[in-house]
Amino acid sequence: MTPFKRLYNLLKLDKRDVYQIIFYAAFAGLVNLSLPLGVQAIINFIQSGQVSVSWIVLVIVVTIGVGFAGVLTIMQLRILENLQQRIFVRSSFEFAYRMPLIKFKELYEKYAPEQANRFFDTLMVQKGAAKLLLDFSTAFLQVGFGIILLAFYHSFFLVIGLLLVAVLYIIFKFSYKDGLETSLKESTYKYKVAAWIQEIARNRESFSRKNQFEYALNRNDGYVNDYVNYREKHFGVMRKQYIQLVIFKVVITSALLSVGGFLVINNQMNIGQFIASEIIIVLLINSVEKIIFGLESFYDVLTSVEKIGQVTDMQTSAIPDFLNKSEIDINMEMDSINYSYPGHEKKSLKNISLKIKQGEKIVVTGTNGAGKSTLLRLLAGVVEPDYGSVYITDNYMNHLNEDAFKAKTGTLIQGESLFDGTIRDNIVYGNENIDNDDLKWALDNVYLTDYIKTFPNGLETHIHPGGRQLSGSDVQKILLARSIVHKPNVLILEEPTANMDEVTSTKIIDFLLSQENKWTLIVASKNSCFKNKSSRLIAIEGGEITNDIKL
Repeated sequence: MTPFKRLYNLLKLDKRDVYQIIFYAAFAGLVNLSLPLGVQAIINFIQSGQVSVSWIVLVIVVTIGVGFAGVLTIMQLRILENLQQRIFVRSSFEFAYRMPLIKFKELYEKYAPEQANRFFDTLMVQKGAAKLLLDFSTAFLQVGFGIILLAFYHSFFLVIGLLLVAVLYIIFKFSYKDGLETSLKESTYKYKVAAWIQEIARNRESFSRKNQFEYALNRNDGYVNDYVNYREKHFGVMRKQYIQLVIFKVVITSALLSVGGFLVINNQMNIGQFIASEIIIVLLINSVEKIIFGLESFYDVLTSVEKIGQVTDMQTSAIPDFLNKSEIDINMEMDSINYSYPGHEKKSLKNISLKIKQGEKIVVTGTNGAGKSTLLRLLAGVVEPDYGSVYITDNYMNHLNEDAFKAKTGTLIQGESLFDGTIRDNIVYGNENIDNDDLKWALDNVYLTDYIKTFPNGLETHIHPGGRQLSGSDVQKILLARSIVHKPNVLILEEPTANMDEVTSTKIIDFLLSQENKWTLIVASKNSCFKNKSSRLIAIEGGEITNDIKL
């Protein structure tokens, strides 16, 4: 989809408001262009050398016209403000809705926070779209009405008006592509700079020493240099447009003064008509100038909607929701599964086939890079296989859809972290279906209860993104509590106790593997306690299952 099409679709959502803005612009344009006619009539009366009621009435009408045009502008501004608010609200929910659901492959080679930063382009769309609707609609309509009005004075002025339109079209046609491309490139490096500064802030301690500090500045210098280069190229396009406009204005002004004066001298036009036509021509030139200078905003808006569109175009998965607790079994089957990460030819999983029944306690082992994490992601529904099928059925052999399966699954896999909010928020996500008994059960069994009591605000203690004020062990316990609090049918864990001391780790492993918990446990861990106490071991090497035994 082209950037222009994206902008059209955006404005189409509020087409009623857009039509109102254009209607008011057309009305204001007619009022503004009627003023020269009033000025012409006033001058004619003045030339007669007599004060008359008609002259006084015309002065009053012209004055009222100026005030009415101002009222129409205020009405446009009110509509534009409503439009800007709706654009912001829609964009915020679009990002908040999509970011958690974007499929793994879409973001695999991208940095998610950098993609989320594109929300700030919404501010440019707000301001730019308002400017375009207000200025461009008024300017284009004034050019159209002005050319029609000039045709009544002299054919020469009609030629001038049509020449204005032709010049505007030529300037836009031959610079649009270059202007948009350079603006997009400029924006790309703008986000690279922002993302790198974000990385520096996220790893402040790592960049505090001399060599690392210099590396951070040098890398920032590289991104900034690319940004400035494309910014300069974009300015070159705009400067070319401005130069063309200035040359045209000089030529038109010279032609108007000389030819207009010639027509007056030869009695083909009276002085009132000459002044009125000059006012209209000046309005037209100013309108064209407003359009040319507004092209910068036009490019910015197109670039912004394109950047936002690159995020909203990403494929999303279903929305999981907690279902009512029910006594159903969930059985999983993988048939000839093959998977490779985007951009990699090597297969991470090769011809994986296995069956998992409700209640099994399975440990997955293998060396680093063997395919353990990929297998867990496939079972959790985070990634989709390239070939083969994954079947999820209940105890009546009915297939469960992705939404229902995720609702009955708890996960703690690589990449999950704490978000900015309270401890309670990070565990239950505001879910009212989880009662305090379930929450206490989860906290007790990951040995968090006593620790939380040390905080004055308990569960309402605010934690920073990633839980940076907490120990690695406590962060892992909160994440584990999050995965079990809704008492899932399936629990998929990746190194769930790696940051804990041996005693605590053993207690939690005993709880996870307890037969009192009817969930299916699938865990990838190097901790020998899992291997010693699980009911099944799956060994994987080079993306293939090398061993699958009952313990």
